[in-house]
Amino acid sequence: MFSRRIYYSFTSLSAAAVLLSSCAGLDPEARSDSGKMLMGVGAPVPAAAETQAVATRNADAADDPEIWVDPADRGRGVIFGTDKQAGLYVYGLDGKVRAFLPEGRLNNVDLRDGFPTPQGPRVLVAASDRGRMGAALYLMDPATLEVRPWGVVPLDLAEPYGLCMARLGEVFVVIVNGTDGQVRQVAVSAGPDGAVRSTEQRRFALATQTEGCVADDAKGLLYVGEEGRGIWRYPLDPVTNAGTLIAEAPSDRLQPDVEGLTLLREGPVTWLIASSQGDSAFAVWRVDGPEPAWAGRFSVMGANGADPVTGTDGIAALGGQVGAYPAGLFVAQDDSDTDGEQPVAGRDRQNFKLVDWREVKRALGLP
Repeated sequence: MFSRRIYYSFTSLSAAAVLLSSCAGLDPEARSDSGKMLMGVGAPVPAAAETQAVATRNADAADDPEIWVDPADRGRGVIFGTDKQAGLYVYGLDGKVRAFLPEGRLNNVDLRDGFPTPQGPRVLVAASDRGRMGAALYLMDPATLEVRPWGVVPLDLAEPYGLCMARLGEVFVVIVNGTDGQVRQVAVSAGPDGAVRSTEQRRFALATQTEGCVADDAKGLLYVGEEGRGIWRYPLDPVTNAGTLIAEAPSDRLQPDVEGLTLLREGPVTWLIASSQGDSAFAVWRVDGPEPAWAGRFSVMGANGADPVTGTDGIAALGGQVGAYPAGLFVAQDDSDTDGEQPVAGRDRQNFKLVDWREVKRALGLP
């Protein structure tokens, strides 16, 4: 293992030089932020499967996933994934593409179930939209799994970037942050005519660029990643804008950029997971108590025909049965998707890796 780490580190440095030179003529948005590591740090966890790669090639494309399962039949569900140069993918739990919506420059995606519409309850899906400068909204029929565009909430952000959602009682909330650290929190509903209605609840700002965020509906908390600084915790209550820095970066737990954030619930236990892009690892805290409790770090290794996760970006997790995963599913963006299980120096496509939550628990010794 030690010799392999030396080899991967050496190769990754060479790969970075080649890739940076090849990207010299590209728009900055088409370049990945990652250092092109070929092996992450932390406890090794095997990939269980992977999605088909997004169609955009040779660019920083795949970004953020989200998971939905049918509450009445947890063997049935989908994974959403953004291609931030082209649109929104809908994958089956087997990783195969079910649908693609060519909606343009969508970055982060999240969802909430049970959204009331004149046609009945729907799954509300939202994605930050840098082309239309706002939050793009979609409705999924839980009976058919058909996803259709619903509308766009315009936002006065320099560049809509990160996005997450919350449900506070009967109020559905979309939170969007920008590359300048600005944050907008907006309540969304469907009018009697089925059209989008939105009301801004609050606005606040962090000092520098933000992206990953996730809401804990049960505790009324919002976690936001400031890419070069760490993870902040805020009340979801729109009256209060005071935040607490709960994890700093750079540190031995997080290496910038701090990217995706997600929560996984197991009964009374809730885990916060963060992408540590600088070393291709994932940091885990238990957050159902009064303060976060450190639980460890892991990385996703090549296995079951899938290559390892490197340059990690957006992530998603869901506890309980999720299709073939009896205890939960973790999904992570992979900066360099290749055939087979071995890492390589180049990158010409990106996708999302699927991980059995039991493997994470085993690797970190979680209860």
